[in-house]
Amino acid sequence: MARKQKAKPQGFVLFDVVYEDGTQTSNRKVPATELAGLEGDAPARDIIEDQDRKIVEASGVARAPIKSISRSPSTRSSTRGRAAEAAGGV
Repeated sequence: MARKQKAKPQGFVLFDVVYEDGTQTSNRKVPATELAGLEGDAPARDIIEDQDRKIVEASGVARAPIKSISRSPSTRSSTRGRAAEAAGGV
């Protein structure tokens, strides 16, 4: 009989990014598996910078250097409430 495979952690961690020119982007996705090591959230900066490079290649519009990165606050409960309101439930 075949063994069951271990469940792979899936999903993303969302980050808010502030750039040195004062612009901000919210909910930048970083794979949760990349943040599982001892470095904590440190790899997120490299991943987001790589995402920015790909965006620049596609759009031709350069980004300012990253000033700070922080995890986005959880918005699950507020998002559900808005969806229920839109559906006429709340």
